[in-house]
Amino acid sequence: MNLFGTLRAPRELLFGAGQRHALGSIAARLGRRALVITDTRLAADADFLMLVRQLKEADIAVAVDSSTLPDVPVESAVQSAENAQNFSPDLIIGIGGGSCLDMAKCVALLLTHGGRPQDYYGEHTVPGPVMPLIAIPTTAGTGSEVTPVAVLSDAERSLKVGISSPHLIPTVSICDPELTLSCPPALTAIAGADALTHALEAFTAIRRDPVPGIAQQRVFVGKNELSDQFALSAISLLWQGLELACTNGGDRAAREKVMLGATLAGLAFGVAGTAAAHAIQYPVGALTHTAHGLGVACLMPYVMTWNAPVIRDELAKIAQAAELSGPDDVIPALASLFARIGIPSTLQDLGLEESRLPWVAEQSIGIARLIQNNPRPLNLDEMRNLVTAAYHGDRSCLN
Repeated sequence: MNLFGTLRAPRELLFGAGQRHALGSIAARLGRRALVITDTRLAADADFLMLVRQLKEADIAVAVDSSTLPDVPVESAVQSAENAQNFSPDLIIGIGGGSCLDMAKCVALLLTHGGRPQDYYGEHTVPGPVMPLIAIPTTAGTGSEVTPVAVLSDAERSLKVGISSPHLIPTVSICDPELTLSCPPALTAIAGADALTHALEAFTAIRRDPVPGIAQQRVFVGKNELSDQFALSAISLLWQGLELACTNGGDRAAREKVMLGATLAGLAFGVAGTAAAHAIQYPVGALTHTAHGLGVACLMPYVMTWNAPVIRDELAKIAQAAELSGPDDVIPALASLFARIGIPSTLQDLGLEESRLPWVAEQSIGIARLIQNNPRPLNLDEMRNLVTAAYHGDRSCLN
């Protein structure tokens, strides 16, 4: 057997309740002028203000940019980088949900290398390291605190776009589940379902021939021995904790499981990549303006049904991780879990118009880096069938 694995991660990753209180000493080792990026709501939060106070007590000059918008419009990242020029930061700190962390990555990139976000779309286009970056997530979902990806929305393309480079992995990540205790049930569900989808797509991604240099040629190399370990652990933790965290937000053990699951899922898909569910969500999200986590989770049972003939071994291991009876139980149990936490079960429920299905199929099949990562190939006709099944809620027509 040819064992192959690759791992990319922050230089330092702290996980646990109260670990946010280490921010001052960590930041002092990395810089003296910190640009803290967050959003308007968090900027007035007591925990956020305490973190800023820590930085100042460590004799770090601080500027706060609370302009982050959902899905990070390209223009907003450009504006933030321009506004930061006079402050001349030598350290960027992102505090918040996935959008805040992606905004911090993009601003760090622009301040270090100049240009526009459009110059860096795709994989391996960032020319070198960016300035030191600390990521502190306050939701448990995107895994952006450990991934090489920044996702933005580009109005000119009417789609979300990604900048993917190992240089975007934060220098230090501080994952403190106490910061998620106030996260409302709906956001907990959306973020957690996103994380579970990351883990499932990473674990069931295509396995490529591990030619020497594959990890230098590709940001996302497909499933491998290391990503599989993180993905299976994430699936187990999220299956145990997600519903509990949604129904009782004060359940600290559940919050810990969900945040650790989201971080491990990020470590998994940060090298393995995601696949067809994410490809379809890009155009669906552009049309419906619904949350990313809702879209990928809605699509996951349909994509897994399509992939089922070629992922039988993976389904058996997922069943074991989720404490289910066998591989045939995985997809129905996943659909049931998502339904119980409020994830829509069809694209129609997300607000997609049936007349747009052909456009969605065409756009989805064109996102080659994700479609090529899917374990079972898809042509345009098969993609049309897949999105139609997801629209009508009929998995039976997929195999």
